[in-house]
Amino acid sequence: MFPFLTVLTAQVLEGRLQSCNQSGKIRGKKPPPGQCNQENDSDCCKQGKLYTTYKCSPPVSGSTKAVLTINSFQKGGDGGGLSECDNQYHSDDTPVVALSTG
Repeated sequence: MFPFLTVLTAQVLEGRLQSCNQSGKIRGKKPPPGQCNQENDSDCCKQGKLYTTYKCSPPVSGSTKAVLTINSFQKGGDGGGLSECDNQYHSDDTPVVALSTG
């Protein structure tokens, strides 16, 4: 019985992890001069390159794995803009946690 439950559990978890599927493509645009911030190893879009888009928000549980990314939330940093929570920039000397749903 134990091997059966192990296989069943693995299949259920695999199904959760694969709930994110491709939803389309977008064509990259060259960023305006001075707008390509490659801080913290960020990449910039390439003009004309097709990028895959995904539409998903996998189920979250106590065992959901996360990926840590390092972003700057300073003005001009690679965080992208003002914080949605308080509409402000934050110094990189201040720890900020941003959560994503997928």
